[in-house]
Amino acid sequence: MDRYGIPKHLDDPELIGFWTLDEFLVMVIPFAWGIVAQHVVFGILSSSAAWFGYRKLRAGRSLHWVLHFAYWHLPGGFFGLKAAPPSHLRVLAG
Repeated sequence: MDRYGIPKHLDDPELIGFWTLDEFLVMVIPFAWGIVAQHVVFGILSSSAAWFGYRKLRAGRSLHWVLHFAYWHLPGGFFGLKAAPPSHLRVLAG
């Protein structure tokens, strides 16, 4: 009867199951690593710990906040940004 779906909220993120894409990747990558390493239980435990840690880090903030946090706290070559200066250089001129 209803051929067209109208979203109720335009700002809702895309979901994979119950999770957003970034939460899903935080869970799947350690789980897949556990399967490849033939330690499925360790993969399940590490993926759940990574998910809880990521949810605690994010705590209602956007994905961009997490990327900014990672830029300031991870090593300079982690993202491989060419246009942005390394985060350890605090005073650039003068």
